[in-house]
Amino acid sequence: MSKMIQAAAAAFQFLSRLPIRREIPFTPEVQQRSVVFYPWVGAVIGLIVVGLGIGLSFVLPSFPAAVILLIVWVVLTGGLHLDGWMDSADALLSHRSRERMLEIMKDSRVGAMGVMACMLLLLLKAALIMSVWDLSEGAWKQEAWLLVLAPVWSRWFMVHAMYRWPMARGSEGLAALFHGLTAGRRRLAGSMAALLTVVIIGLQWVMADTADYWLLGIGGFFFIPFISWAIGTVTAERMSQRLGGLTGDTYGALNELIEAVVLIFVVLLLKLT
Repeated sequence: MSKMIQAAAAAFQFLSRLPIRREIPFTPEVQQRSVVFYPWVGAVIGLIVVGLGIGLSFVLPSFPAAVILLIVWVVLTGGLHLDGWMDSADALLSHRSRERMLEIMKDSRVGAMGVMACMLLLLLKAALIMSVWDLSEGAWKQEAWLLVLAPVWSRWFMVHAMYRWPMARGSEGLAALFHGLTAGRRRLAGSMAALLTVVIIGLQWVMADTADYWLLGIGGFFFIPFISWAIGTVTAERMSQRLGGLTGDTYGALNELIEAVVLIFVVLLLKLT
């Protein structure tokens, strides 16, 4: 039990800025145990964002509320994944050699491609969050809780990517902490994500007052995981071909991409119901 608590605390300390007051050894063994709880980190972040959004909906229009929610979302992660998105954009859009792209990723400075990629991603996410709120009904915006599935499945895919693709820098870099991740831990992380999905959709189903929720439920349970896996796999495979594997920055970039794709799908689902 103590190892599980330690692993959960390590996951929250590594992937969020939530105040977890516990000394955790930053070792490969602990970090690899912690990946099981990555979907839980995403769920907590998503629940905070949606809960705050419900409160803001009583006092603010959807656009400023969406911007505030996005700011909170980024702050809760410490900008960790957004930094990976920018570094990956700088490297992969430079069309340089593999060695030069890996050097660009290690550079602490952000280039023009990274800045543009960051701005466009944040604009897209703000627009999608606003759309989710506008398309949700009722005082409690029950459909908006589907938003929680975006950070849940994006963080599951990071675990899958750690297992599925090689490390571009071998034993160097942050990604090396997860070298040798077992299939059992990947499956357990997937089970956690599936469990969270069942709970989130089940609670919404209980609150739903329309038969149309069947479409949202089916889409959320079956298609969101599939889309996360499909888009993530295509992108990660392309990244791995160009870099000779994946890095910590590309894990963050994949997380950001999948979050945006899932939000797009949620908006489409809400438009259809």
